[in-house]
Amino acid sequence: MNPIFKTIKERSTVHFYLDKPVPEELVNAALEAAIRAPNHKLTNPWRFIRIGPKTRDKITDIAVALKAKKLGGLSEAAEAKVRKKVGSSPVMVVVVHELNDDPLRCKEDYASCACAIQNASLLLWSEGIGSKWSTGGYSRTDALYELLNIDRNSQEIIGSIFMGYAEKEHVHSTRRPLADVLSTTE
Repeated sequence: MNPIFKTIKERSTVHFYLDKPVPEELVNAALEAAIRAPNHKLTNPWRFIRIGPKTRDKITDIAVALKAKKLGGLSEAAEAKVRKKVGSSPVMVVVVHELNDDPLRCKEDYASCACAIQNASLLLWSEGIGSKWSTGGYSRTDALYELLNIDRNSQEIIGSIFMGYAEKEHVHSTRRPLADVLSTTE
């Protein structure tokens, strides 16, 4: 099997990570792969914010507060789960989309950002490192925009990429067969 197709087919979202650092050169390689995504008009709409430990703690607190508000409170176990999901990966990168006044360009640029995240995820997977594109509610809060000094009028947070070595082996997700989603015209 072609190695690129093998990586695409085997990649899986990782939710929980080992406490093992990801080599810096692989983080940078993943982000280099990201900026090689297809991008109509070469607008380079992506921005990446590498999150440090102090900011990560604040983001985790935002996620916990949001979940507690949504559910009317959290048990210790539920809070621990949120903290683990948001705070346990060795690397967190927030992905920001530079907005454009042209609705079509904005849509194309968002698609390019999504492709960038996929490129990063595939590069990481090919090196034995898991990732997750998280679009959790915390990423849409005013608190996160303020914390990261992002202007909602010109930029949009489209999520975070968590990176790290998987805590456990993953079962690859199933997809509908190609025949179910492919049609052909004359």
